[in-house]
Amino acid sequence: MPPAPAVIIHGREQGRQVLAQSRPVTFLSAPGAGVFAGALWWISLIGLLRAEAGALPIDDILDCATAPGRAAEALRAGQRRIVFQAETPALFAAVAAMAEVCGAEVLAAPPPALDLGQRGAERRLGVWLAGNSAAG
Repeated sequence: MPPAPAVIIHGREQGRQVLAQSRPVTFLSAPGAGVFAGALWWISLIGLLRAEAGALPIDDILDCATAPGRAAEALRAGQRRIVFQAETPALFAAVAAMAEVCGAEVLAAPPPALDLGQRGAERRLGVWLAGNSAAG
């Protein structure tokens, strides 16, 4: 089954806008949110949204930018999917090995996503979640 469309959210209200569409979704943090907001903020936000989602399938990815320490911190905190844009292949391999031990996944780049922080994005949300990536 292909992953649900990704939507970048910047907080709980945007997450609720997405949940109101009643469609599976992959919540994606803002670029570098693992660095400036931290893993615990993201994990808490997603926990609240999962509780509100009920049986609606949701996934989530935390973007840790190029910060290996923040990527490791997120994995240790229980985050199961992160974006980590390593400066070297060896650094990516090290974080990926840690992720494997934690039962997590590291992506080298974020998936295509609709950013609800962009003007007018909420008008395209329904089409995006329906699977029309041309809407983003």
